[in-house]
Formats: sequence, structure tokens, C-alpha cells
Amino acid sequence: MARRIVLAACLAVLASVAVTQSAQSGLTTKLMNADGKPIGTVTLTQTPHGVLVEIDASGLKPGEHGLHFHETGRCDPETGFKSAGGHFAPAGRQHGYLDEKGYHAGDMPNQFVAQDGRLRAHVFNPNVTLSGGKAALRDADGSALVIHSGADDYRSQPSGDSGDRIACAVIR
Repeated sequence: MARRIVLAACLAVLASVAVTQSAQSGLTTKLMNADGKPIGTVTLTQTPHGVLVEIDASGLKPGEHGLHFHETGRCDPETGFKSAGGHFAPAGRQHGYLDEKGYHAGDMPNQFVAQDGRLRAHVFNPNVTLSGGKAALRDADGSALVIHSGADDYRSQPSGDSGDRIACAVIR
């Protein structure tokens, strides 16, 4: 009986350590295409200075694509991912690195998909957090990471003229 209690206590400690390590390392979520099929993963890691975004995806059109955090944690392919709302902009700024009144907290640099349709990227966003504060991605309704069909021009309102939403990942 004493061994069972000790074993149960040890397992509880190990589970607690695993949960803590997982919480510290961030979150990994599925990235889906416009048909609702999984095409890769997005891993978000909170750092002392912002959020590190790691993307590993395939099946995308080669070329330059806009990348943004959007304001709502819903990725409904039936709506062309419009369910994700607009760009994540808790400070109410304009869109784009080149706009005098910009940029959104969710704005990130364009990403390049290779000729084989693969996107492997590491992007750092110093303007958001995973949780806590006004720019938290994991707020009451979550947020989403969206890949657009074209390049962001870093200027046009409200979304950089980056085209349709072709991939989406829910952040909760």
C-alpha cells in the first residue's frame, strides 16, 4: 500500500513537471488550408521580449505571402477564414510597416514559399504575448495566424493588399 502511495506521488510530480515545461515552451497548433485540411504546424513560444513563431507547412503556392495574426481564434474554411476577423490591432493603429500611423501588433514580414510548396520559417514578433496584457494572443476569444495568397505591400489599408486567406491556425 505504501509503495502505491509513493508511486502515485511520483507520477503526480512528473505530470506536474511535464505540464510546467509544456506551458513554458509555448503552444503548437495545426495550420489548415482553405479546404480545411491540415498542411503543417505553427509553434508559438513566449520569450522575455515577444513571441517566436515557427511555421512548418507544405502544399502552398510558391512565392511571397503575407503573414499576420488576426483578432479571433476561429478558422472556418467555409468563410474563407473571414471568421478570424481583421488583423490583430489592440492599439488601434493602421496597417503596415510603411504607414506613418502603423503598424498592427499582428503585422509580420512576408514569407517565401519554396518551389516545392514548403514554408519553413522562424519569425519574431516583439509586439504580442501569448497571454497577459493588452496584446495577448490567447485572450477570451483567442486569435489566429493567417497566411495570405499574395505579398503584403506594408502600406494598403486595412490588410496590405495581400489577397485571400489561404491558410489559418487557431491560437487559444
